[in-house]
Amino acid sequence: MNQIELMYGHGLLKVDLPEGAEPTVIRKKPMPKLPDPEATVHEALAHPVGSPALAELARGRSDACIVICDITRPVPNKLFLRPMIETMMEAGIPADKITILVANGLHRAGDAAELAELVGHDQWVLDHVRIVGHSARDRDGLVDLGVTPTRQVPVWINKLFVNADLRVVTGLVEPHFMAGWSGGRKVVAPGVAGEDTIRTFHSALFMEDPGAVECNLDGNPLHEEQLQIVQMVGEMYSLNTVIDEARDLNFVSFGEVEQAHLAAVDFVKDYAIVGVPRKFGTVVTSSAGYPLDKTYYQTVKGMVTARDILEPGGTIIIASELSEGMGSPEYRASQKRFVELGPDGFLASLLAKNFAEVDEWETEMQLKPMRIGTVQMYTDGLTDEERVDTGIDVISSIEDAVAASIARSGDHAVAVIPEGPYVIPQYVPQA
Repeated sequence: MNQIELMYGHGLLKVDLPEGAEPTVIRKKPMPKLPDPEATVHEALAHPVGSPALAELARGRSDACIVICDITRPVPNKLFLRPMIETMMEAGIPADKITILVANGLHRAGDAAELAELVGHDQWVLDHVRIVGHSARDRDGLVDLGVTPTRQVPVWINKLFVNADLRVVTGLVEPHFMAGWSGGRKVVAPGVAGEDTIRTFHSALFMEDPGAVECNLDGNPLHEEQLQIVQMVGEMYSLNTVIDEARDLNFVSFGEVEQAHLAAVDFVKDYAIVGVPRKFGTVVTSSAGYPLDKTYYQTVKGMVTARDILEPGGTIIIASELSEGMGSPEYRASQKRFVELGPDGFLASLLAKNFAEVDEWETEMQLKPMRIGTVQMYTDGLTDEERVDTGIDVISSIEDAVAASIARSGDHAVAVIPEGPYVIPQYVPQA
């Protein structure tokens, strides 16, 4: 019997595939391990991409704002926050003038325990600098920068970030199912953007654009608008990390916001994109475990990024712990509308407006794999009512679901993606 392992919560979910199943495990090529991650971070700060060293950038600045991702990204903040802060302090910026801003976007704010987790439980960081959570709905905490020149997106950005003398965004560069790649400019918008900004460039006008897909920046409307927003804010720098399946740091870049981001993209794309010579009637994947599989909202990413290797009429089976359930109340309401209206009716309602309701874009993205085949999910984390609101079949056994999918398709080959949306299988037909 074939046993596979899927990332699930803080551990691995072991699944015994049925007799006769022929698994093809799709994962990244092994990334080179850094012999000394801390030294690599210091090297990146001292020898940036397209900018002077951080020590030089910080000299003469009155204050600084460092933006970090929220709890939905497993960014190795512990490795770089203290070195960045110490460098700024040594250059003359007082500790009480350095702010860490959590890029919550429209996600919920974290409590004190979560903030401690975000900084890697580094008490020195907690003791020396202020940590503030971004609130996209707090108009008094935002600055109106006008509209973007290309698509007239209203640009509201966190006041602390806009007014900072030195601006640095930090994050994880990984495939993103709308913006192409996470990190860099995306930490600004939607990370520290206002509700109007986020709801505009998450509308159907953007989401249904063929360029708004994973691993694509060329002609991607979200990426183009994000870059324009960065230019409107002004001078800023970014620190970008890449991690492997074991969550070890494999790459770090620092420097001018766009150039440093592209350096990380150039590195990770050779690992995250995996060419696959065939399509499958059965695809088994995950939501990449904690923290991405805390909510159903984030779980949709794993459904979407597996679709390129799904045979029409096939089945995607995803495993996600969902320790926090569905997600926001707004997202839950969006899912209820989707279940009530059906896929076609729900999409029609989105196309009729240019200003998306909060979090309904994730429901819209769920439609993409459903246009190809069936989506099923294994979880321990939903109530019976919430299971109905997913709009998909929530299963009690992956083994039974795989057997049934094989029977329907007549194809014993099963694609297995243990790391979910962090790996992008792309169908590359053989000559």
